Amino acid sequence: MKSKTILIQICLFVLTVFTTTATGAEWMTGKYFFYPTFGIFQPVDDIHKLHLKDFWQGFQYSIPFLGVLTFHEFGHFFMARYHKIKVTLPYYIPLWFSSLLPNFGTMGAVIRLLEPTKSRKQYFDVGIAGPLAGFVIALIVLAYGFTHLPPPEHIFTIHPEYQQYGLDYAKYAYQDTSKLGGALVLGDSFLFYFFKTYIANKDLVPPIFEIIHYPYILAGYLSLFFTALNLIPVGQLDGGHILYGLIGKKYFNIVSPVLFVLFATYAGYGMFTVHDIANATNTEQTTDLIFKLLVYIYFLQICFSRINPDDKITAWALSLSVVTFQLVLSYFLPIGTQGFSGFLLFVFLLGRVLGVYHPPVEIDKPLDLKRKILGWITLIIFILCFAPQPFMEMP
Repeated sequence: MKSKTILIQICLFVLTVFTTTATGAEWMTGKYFFYPTFGIFQPVDDIHKLHLKDFWQGFQYSIPFLGVLTFHEFGHFFMARYHKIKVTLPYYIPLWFSSLLPNFGTMGAVIRLLEPTKSRKQYFDVGIAGPLAGFVIALIVLAYGFTHLPPPEHIFTIHPEYQQYGLDYAKYAYQDTSKLGGALVLGDSFLFYFFKTYIANKDLVPPIFEIIHYPYILAGYLSLFFTALNLIPVGQLDGGHILYGLIGKKYFNIVSPVLFVLFATYAGYGMFTVHDIANATNTEQTTDLIFKLLVYIYFLQICFSRINPDDKITAWALSLSVVTFQLVLSYFLPIGTQGFSGFLLFVFLLGRVLGVYHPPVEIDKPLDLKRKILGWITLIIFILCFAPQPFMEMP
């Protein structure tokens, strides 16, 4: 059975190397292996077809990105082994849609603890080791990416149509942003902005519409993004383990649900506003808006249902309160202000799969001072890595 498990883990890793390399090659070149036509994948025309020589370029993305994920997971692994907790090797999760949907080649990796964790200290140590290890490597990847930018002419190998404008292409190519439909823009976190502004040579930094074509920068950015997601201080995420270790069960079970509801409120803010309601000009628009709003309320109710599973009214009350608050807030904030609806999938996973509470421990002894300081520093790292609008797609 153990040999079979290791074989599965090796196969998943190899497959993830392929999917991330293929994805990296597509992001770098703007070319694809396949494109969907009537639900069936058909060969791409030769101009936009990804060739084998392009595929090899994708290693510039897959190696640093998987490197960060691997350091993250083995940080957990070795710390668990240090505490003599039985643990599996990482299971990598491949994911690749080619041109069908924006994707990054993987959904990350996970390890499984094969026996209970007995103390707050063990949960804290295992939880914090992964994101700290991955964070250090992510900084190295970003630093390398921003200090080894190619010359500005590099963009012409990806967008030969820009060459007609010369190095001033940004003044002309982006005048009509409708032509950039589907282009993915990376939003700033504090750290990403710092590297882009103060570490990189400003003359070499590409426009925001093109930065996805630079593999080390994209790999570093995604590493910060996944680090931030893991460090959200809710439930059994790494950040949840850290916060649980810092404040204990009593306070964590109060703070965690509150943070979860706030996270859901931010994620869905802007999907429905009082301006949408006011601008509904006919019965059909009003009916459609009401239907979508009811679906959204029901979705939130599902996400909140495990906060107090013995009382279904709690989930409905929370979902209605969140929507009411979002609508009221939209009246006072400028039109167009919004959260990031992409986080709603993660809200669902937290609410229904991972849970917002933390399992109890046998030994509930507080952490020592060194661990407390390191824990709060790590939660600051979460703030530095978190991007309020991580991915923005041009209309």
